[in-house]
Amino acid sequence: MTGFTETGLRAIAGPRSFARAQDYLDAVTVTEIGDGWITATVHGTHPYAVKLSLDGGEKPSGECDCPYGLEGNFCKHLVAVGLTALSRAESLPKQRTRARTRARGLDAWLAALSREELLALVREQLREEPQLRRRLELRAAGARGDLDEVRARVRELLDIGPFARYGYVEYSDAHAYGEQAAQAVSAITALTAVGRPADALVLSREAMRLLHAVQESIDDSDGRLGEVGADLAQAHLDACRATRPDPEELAAWLVEHVLGDTDDLTGIDPLDYEDVLGARGMATVRRLAVEAWGANRSGWAEKYLMERLAKAGGDVDAVVAVHAADLVPDGSTHLLIARELDTAGRPDEALRWAERGVEEAEDPAFTATALIDYLCERHSRAGRLRQAVAVRRDHFAARRTLAAYRQLRTVAQAAGLWDAERDTALALLRADAGQRTPYRYEGPVLIDALLDDGDVEAAWQAATETGADDRQWLTLADRSRPGRPADALRVYLRLIEPLLKETGNAVYEQVASLLLGMRACHQRLRTQADFMEYVTALRAAHKRKRNLMRLLDEHGL
Repeated sequence: MTGFTETGLRAIAGPRSFARAQDYLDAVTVTEIGDGWITATVHGTHPYAVKLSLDGGEKPSGECDCPYGLEGNFCKHLVAVGLTALSRAESLPKQRTRARTRARGLDAWLAALSREELLALVREQLREEPQLRRRLELRAAGARGDLDEVRARVRELLDIGPFARYGYVEYSDAHAYGEQAAQAVSAITALTAVGRPADALVLSREAMRLLHAVQESIDDSDGRLGEVGADLAQAHLDACRATRPDPEELAAWLVEHVLGDTDDLTGIDPLDYEDVLGARGMATVRRLAVEAWGANRSGWAEKYLMERLAKAGGDVDAVVAVHAADLVPDGSTHLLIARELDTAGRPDEALRWAERGVEEAEDPAFTATALIDYLCERHSRAGRLRQAVAVRRDHFAARRTLAAYRQLRTVAQAAGLWDAERDTALALLRADAGQRTPYRYEGPVLIDALLDDGDVEAAWQAATETGADDRQWLTLADRSRPGRPADALRVYLRLIEPLLKETGNAVYEQVASLLLGMRACHQRLRTQADFMEYVTALRAAHKRKRNLMRLLDEHGL
């Protein structure tokens, strides 16, 4: 266990998992200590099986079947087992030595058995271990070339029946099903290893269809089924490389698979098969992909396949054509095209596509913000600040938000044009503020813009003329308090009254904050006695709210 330390555990798990592991030290049940590993059960939300390597040096490794561990993370359960191992550091070397001795003794005993004795031993285990029996039956069927038997066993292993409740495999059973499904993939992979890749090719495709059929009936929150699908895809690729099927037939199957529903789990990429397909097969893939895309230009799978093939071939114009055939009304597709052209070293064309995206947007108020940012950045970088201001001005006119106002201000200040632009922008916001509707729940953007500019006096005047929401009035009171203490005090008094009718720690925090603001106002007005009288009455009326009283004490109120 050289180098296996608490520091190493903390480093790989992170402070959060390490800290949480402390709560699980009493929940660790060590099941076995081997030569270089330790297995245990950690009783958390569920009992989790953990296997920790004791020879990982300063970077420990291990496996846990909790959701976080199944994602490949070094979870709190692994940390808990590691800390348990460290607490037994004095006895572990002896236990590992005994484990090593047992392993050597077992190997020597097996080597000394006769063929008949070994057969008897294996048969005994087969009677007691159904899973071992199924695995060996599969290997035997594959070795003798019994495709029907292997197919039947694979179907059994992929059947959700033994795990399903009312036709659905719950999360608690999904991992066990995933492990069984993985046995089916192992059996298919073994066919290629024993010289039967053609059978592996057939069965891997059948298994993909079977898995797809049950996919929606399994809670695969931990992603185990996805891992099985990826392994199945690899088994199919290995079989193809070994058996070298007809390139055109393989190409047709790949395109049909990628464009169909069954590719969700396997994630097969025709480009991975390029060495098997050769020039003729890849030409067929491209031809079939173009035909499919031509028939359904808005299809996501068709577009993705065309884009992958075009990028792999370095054909930027083809990538542009794929996107251009299905332009999104907000201009986001134009931006994708612009970025592809930028990457290809064609900036002028990229700029034209971005400008088209703005011009052709269905509704300027919903033009993709990223497209506006791109255009503005391009103009600014080239020193075309007036064009950048124009882009931001038009965007603000269509979408009168505080964010758009800030962006216009930033670029206009850089261009030395902010004074004129500000007057125009504020005029638009004043017009909006004067058209209040009963359905508008937020205060005018005008108030936020003036506050963001630091023009508090103008913001206060606008609020009294057009109205403002409570959030804005609170900000106005906080920032106007030095010069308008009486006005700010009236705002605080109005805002605190409805809060005093509510309960909850979040509400109490707001009450305390308002009282602090009120105290500051009274200090400026030299009316501290009035404030003390108000607080005394408030405490008497709400003395049963213990958390509120504690909070007021903490703030000296």
